[in-house]
Amino acid sequence: MTLPPLVRDLLHPDAYPPEERPARVELVETHISWLFLTGQYVYKVKKPVDFGFLDFTTPERRRHFCQEEVRLNRRLSPSVYLGVVEVRWDGARHTLAGPGAVVDYAVKMVQLPRERTLAALLREGKVSEAQIREVARRIAAFHAAADTGPAITAMGGLDTVRYNVRENFAQTERYVGLTLSPEAYDLLWAYSEAFMDVHAPLFTRRQAQGRVRDGHGDLHAGQIYLVDGVLFLDCIEFNERFRWADVCADLAFLAMDLDFHGHPSLAHALGEEYRQASGDEELFLLLDFYKAYRAYVRGKVESFRLDQPGLPEEERRAVVQRASRYFALAEGYARAPLRGPLLVLLTGLIGSGKSTLARRLAPLLRGEVISSDEVRKALAGLPPTERRWEAWGTGLYSPEMDRRTYAAMGEKAHALLREGKVVVLDASYRTAWWRREALAVADALGAPAFVVEVTAPEDALRERLRRRQEEPPGPSDGRLDILAPFREHFEPLTDIPPGRLVRVDTSRPPRETARAALEGLFRLALRARPLYPSPETPT
Repeated sequence: MTLPPLVRDLLHPDAYPPEERPARVELVETHISWLFLTGQYVYKVKKPVDFGFLDFTTPERRRHFCQEEVRLNRRLSPSVYLGVVEVRWDGARHTLAGPGAVVDYAVKMVQLPRERTLAALLREGKVSEAQIREVARRIAAFHAAADTGPAITAMGGLDTVRYNVRENFAQTERYVGLTLSPEAYDLLWAYSEAFMDVHAPLFTRRQAQGRVRDGHGDLHAGQIYLVDGVLFLDCIEFNERFRWADVCADLAFLAMDLDFHGHPSLAHALGEEYRQASGDEELFLLLDFYKAYRAYVRGKVESFRLDQPGLPEEERRAVVQRASRYFALAEGYARAPLRGPLLVLLTGLIGSGKSTLARRLAPLLRGEVISSDEVRKALAGLPPTERRWEAWGTGLYSPEMDRRTYAAMGEKAHALLREGKVVVLDASYRTAWWRREALAVADALGAPAFVVEVTAPEDALRERLRRRQEEPPGPSDGRLDILAPFREHFEPLTDIPPGRLVRVDTSRPPRETARAALEGLFRLALRARPLYPSPETPT
C-alpha cells in the first residue's frame, strides 16, 4: 500500500520528541484518520477527506476538529486527551518535534491497552453484568450533565433523525449485493420510514422532556476501556448532527454492540440500569428503532472501508463479513413487527399485479406465497402452466371450483400459521365472504392479518391482460375479455377496517411497489401495537 509522505515520515521513531522517542511506531488506519501508536502515546492525524458529512480538506479545518476532539472527549476522559500538537515540515521530512513550517495537526492521547477495550473483553467473556451496569450509570451521569438547549433540541429532533436515516440509505445503495442484500435494504427502508411517521409524537415529546443532548455519537464497545474504572473515547467531533441527539440514540449504539458480540442479556441490563439511573421511563419504546439505526451505521462505516485504495484481499473479506453482520443485525431489529405468524392477503382485479407483488413481497417478509392460480389447477389435476380460457363462471372457474380453491388455500394458510410462518395469500378475493373466511383463519390462531388491495390504472390493466394472451402460458388465465364481468362481481373492500388495509398502486416499478406495500404493512403493524397511549386514551 502506498502511503503519503507525512504518514511514511511519522512512522520513523526519530520524528517524535527525544524525551518520548519510541522503539517502533505502529500505524492504524481508518477511513478518516491515521493513528500512530508509540507505546506510550497515540497521535491521530485526520485525513484530508470530504465525505459530505465531514470535511477535513484544509489544515485549518483539521486543526479546528482536532481541538474539538480534545474539548469534547475531555468531558468523559480528561486524563486521556492531552492536547493538539503540530506536524512540521523542514523541507526534508515531517516531524512532531523538529523545526519547520506547520503543515498539519495531530491529537495527542495516552495509549491505552487494546486488550482492555470492552469489545476485546466481550470476545474473551470477561465482562460481568455489574461492570455493564456501572457503564450504564456513567453514561446516564454524562447525559444528565451534557449540554442541551433550543439549538441542540431542534437539531436532535425528528427532522434530523429522518435526514440521517435517509442519508444512510443514499450512502449505502452502492453496497447492495456486496455487504447487504436488496431485501434487507428495502425492509430497513420501509421499517424506518413507517416507524418515524407512526411514532412522530413520541420523538416530539422526548424533545420537550429535554431528552435531546450533546452526547457522544459513537458509543460502541470499541470506544470504551475498562481501565481505572470506565473510560470513553473518540466521540464524534466532526458533525453536530450526529452528536446532538436523543440520549436513547447514544445508548442504543452500545446496546446494539452488546447484541452484536452475542450478549443480549448484557444489552438488556445496560438499558434497564440506564432507565433506573436516568428516570427515562420511555427508553425502551425507542431502543430497538435506534439499535437498528446504529447497526446500520456500523455496517455503513465498515462498507466505506472497501473504498480504501490497496486494501488487502484478506482484510477486504473480513470487512465484508463484519459489515454484513451489522446489516443483518439491523434487519433483525426491523423484522420484529412483521414476524410470523402473520397473514397478508392480496386482493384486486385481474391484471392488477397481485402475483408480481406477492413474489416480491414474500422474500421481504420471509414468507410463503399461496397462489389461487396454482392451487386451483392442482385441485383439477392440471400442471400450473396449462391454459384454460373458459367462459366466465364456468369449468375451472365455476362457483364450486372457487369454493374448493379458497377452502384449500385456507387449510394451507392455517397449517403454515400454526408453524409460526408468514403467509402471503395471492388471489382476487373478490367477495367480502371469501375475505372474511381467510382473515378468520388468522384470527382463530391469534395471528395478525392485513389486507393489501392491489390496484392499477385502467390502461395498465388492459395492456397487461392483452400482453398475457401473447406471452408463454403461466398459472393465471386472466384475460381482457373477462375483465368487465370480473369487475362487475368484485365487491368493494368496505368490509375491511382501515387498521387492516393497505392500498398499493402497481403502476410503479415492481421493487418500488413492493417497498411501498411493505411500508404500509409496517405502519399497520406498528399502529396495532402502540408504544404509548394515544391522546384520547386515559392514563
